[in-house]
Amino acid sequence: MTVLYLAHTECDNTLAKISLEALGAAKALAEGLGTDLQVGLIGADVAAAADSVAGCGAKFYGVADPMLADGIYAADLAAAEAIAKASGAEIVVAPATSRFSRALPGLAVRLDGRVDTHLSGLEAKDGKPVARRWFYRQRMEGTLTREERPWIMTLDSGCADAFAGAGSADVEAVAVDLASVRTKPAGMECVSEDEQTIRPDAQLLFVAGAGWTKKQADGAVHVDVAEATIKEFLGTTKSSLGSSKSLVDISGEGGAVISFLTHMHQVGQTGSSPRHPKGLATCCHGEEPHVVGWRFIKERRAVNTDAGCGWAQGKCDVLYVADAFEIMKKVNELLG
Repeated sequence: MTVLYLAHTECDNTLAKISLEALGAAKALAEGLGTDLQVGLIGADVAAAADSVAGCGAKFYGVADPMLADGIYAADLAAAEAIAKASGAEIVVAPATSRFSRALPGLAVRLDGRVDTHLSGLEAKDGKPVARRWFYRQRMEGTLTREERPWIMTLDSGCADAFAGAGSADVEAVAVDLASVRTKPAGMECVSEDEQTIRPDAQLLFVAGAGWTKKQADGAVHVDVAEATIKEFLGTTKSSLGSSKSLVDISGEGGAVISFLTHMHQVGQTGSSPRHPKGLATCCHGEEPHVVGWRFIKERRAVNTDAGCGWAQGKCDVLYVADAFEIMKKVNELLG
């Protein structure tokens, strides 16, 4: 049984953090199974990426082509298929990037295998690969294994330690004919760092709750002040922005809204479960549907005017019973 780690390069020909985490998990799985690890890389140029992880001691395969600079489904699928067939691997581990989340289910179909996506962990038990996955909105973690081969698995970010170990890699080039791929990339438009508010690798997650848009002590709503305060904090700290469901849904109820918040920012039972080292919740009630999305945050703090809110029931490390408008205004002044 051979384990193949499959990854794509970023626009600067490097490997993203989530890709390095998946490599760490794949290497540990191969060691647990007592088998060989192989690495397959696709991109416009894979040499630098291969050298950056050469310390893993694996055999390297690569498909390098300008068509693979951007995420084109047909091109990614063809390259992944060629590497998988060249390696003959029975287990394929890859990062759950948006690019591979599109392409790798198709790879399982082409290879007549099976695929499991968004896994939270991998390990070897009794000589078999075992995957872990969250169910029921991250309330239960289940384990599963499969007999079908090849078994293709994608691992979510924050679930493994990133591999580190550079060197000099000898990459075996795998030939792929991409001439038949009809889709042509028109270009890539990236959001500027100042406009970006969802930052998975940020050290801090700042979550805004519905209290920001409610009437304040003077009986008035100050959404404009809320927007300016939050934007200033995000711009200074480069933290990631999250939101409670009640806030992103408030527009449907005819309430005042914070213009730069979308459902993509939603954290909690019906949103995402980020994995930042620290988290600060403001104007959130801290009840179970919201807190469930915080279970992977290592240090949790909250600001709420209610000393008896859900956060006070042992759901955060520190609760500041205060007005978030005043607290964050002072924080911005100190940061400035």
